[in-house]
Amino acid sequence: MEKAILEPKLVNNIKGEFFIPAYQRGYRWEPEHITMLLNDIWENGDNNYCLQPVVVKKLDEEKYELIDGQQRTTSLFLILKYMKQILPFIELNFFLTYKTRPKSEEFLKTIDPKLANEYIDHFYMFNAYEAIDTWFNDATIGDRNLKAINLYKYFGERVKVIWYEVLTSENATALFTRLNIGKIPLTNAELVKALFLSKDSKNITDEKQLEISTSWDLIERELQDNNFWYFLTNQSPEKFATRIELIFNLMSNKEYDEKEKFYTFFYFIEQAKKASKIDVWQEIQSYFLILKEWYEKRDIYHKLGYLVSVGKPLQSIIIEAKGLTKSAFKESLGTEIKNKLDLTAEDVLELNYSSGKDREKIDKLLLLHNVETVRTLKNSSERYSFKSQKTNNWSLEHIHAQKSEGLNKKEDQQKWLKLHKASLENLMVTAKDPARVEDVIKNIDIHYENITQAIFETLFNSVFELLSENEDRSYMDSISNMALLSISNNAALNNATFDVKRNRILEMDKEGQYIPITTRRIFLKYYTDSKDHQLHFWGQQDRDAYIDAMIGKNGMLKNYLKTNEI
Repeated sequence: MEKAILEPKLVNNIKGEFFIPAYQRGYRWEPEHITMLLNDIWENGDNNYCLQPVVVKKLDEEKYELIDGQQRTTSLFLILKYMKQILPFIELNFFLTYKTRPKSEEFLKTIDPKLANEYIDHFYMFNAYEAIDTWFNDATIGDRNLKAINLYKYFGERVKVIWYEVLTSENATALFTRLNIGKIPLTNAELVKALFLSKDSKNITDEKQLEISTSWDLIERELQDNNFWYFLTNQSPEKFATRIELIFNLMSNKEYDEKEKFYTFFYFIEQAKKASKIDVWQEIQSYFLILKEWYEKRDIYHKLGYLVSVGKPLQSIIIEAKGLTKSAFKESLGTEIKNKLDLTAEDVLELNYSSGKDREKIDKLLLLHNVETVRTLKNSSERYSFKSQKTNNWSLEHIHAQKSEGLNKKEDQQKWLKLHKASLENLMVTAKDPARVEDVIKNIDIHYENITQAIFETLFNSVFELLSENEDRSYMDSISNMALLSISNNAALNNATFDVKRNRILEMDKEGQYIPITTRRIFLKYYTDSKDHQLHFWGQQDRDAYIDAMIGKNGMLKNYLKTNEI
């Protein structure tokens, strides 16, 4: 029975005649493409290196219709032809022929400069050949002969193409069109799909093909849910041509910075050698269903989602979960969160925004506070939105700012004064010294149009003192004055006092924008006893109540803090 072939093939093992049909355009690689390819292979050295797929249909013994990959195959031919001048023992095991451009075939054999401008194909082939010559003779990269010897060694041991030999019944023109619409290269996921759907064993029947294809589409559709996606990963889906590739990357334990672009495909080729394709596919389905189950379990969703958000590899969580009961698994997640946080209550109180090393700890702590606040809501099906967290510009900022950093532009200074003038006007009703408030408002009006840096700094300090509980600023960089806010790209709001930020949060809430739950509670004074409410300031009682809600006796994060060792 005829079967499709999908496998990695070393460059030196490519053999035969490659027929270029009429539906394909000619060779069009620019010199920079050739140079980039040579540099990549050279710099990769004695490591595996894989080119994009070469898609062929067999016409006869060692004769193929080259459906996709003409540019790469022609470039490899030109490189090997050039190297043969340096190393005469090199054999050119493949060559190209053309349906409508027979003179291109002859030019490839001679690379005659006199014919370089006769046809457009000749022009590009000659320029590519010249680029190869320039690269080999560039002494800054290395000796010409040594480069040829090593490159030929790499072609025989490390540099591969993905050889995709389709069934002879395949409509080559239709396949070429599909592969080249938008010039999107084949991806790991598409190659893995072809691997599982190819009828190269009696197990892959028409019914099994339909079953695999249907379940593939179901998994892809499930992963289109961004809430599910961002529970599983911190990566943008825009980096994936198909979302199922995330599952394949997880299963193959592919690192984020893995340079081998077809790492995942090679992994599944090896798996298919060890077990039947049906068994491997069933393993993929089981893997996905475990992730889906975790997504649907509310407690696991929040704890695991948090761990992924702060950098715990999902692959390692899956490995650690094997053999554990569901209750033991949930407990292990809590333990891992405690380890990731790595803080005692005393450590939390000493965290300081001014310390660069503390900022990441504060960020993790506040994120956990938000996640746990949602998770522990009674009689609620609400779930923390990892999607909103990862797609919005939420960053670590002061609840009540004290500095004028970044307020150097006149328009930013005017905006800041305008925002705070409104807060001062609201303060007039309850102010202990309304005359002083009125005086500052008048000064803002006087200097607004012709503001200078010196005048602005004076007004900034006056406004800050009026909209602060007292002049003590020692708490400014402590955890009690930190929250997740989404206004960091706005200098006027970033440096605003509590009342201005509160007004902005209320506007966002009315507009239906996403606001982390603890941020909303901070600016609605949720944590503060009603008897202590004063809406314009973020005072000592507010800060104490906020910390108590976080790490106090009944604090949300109490169980995730380490105890002091005696």
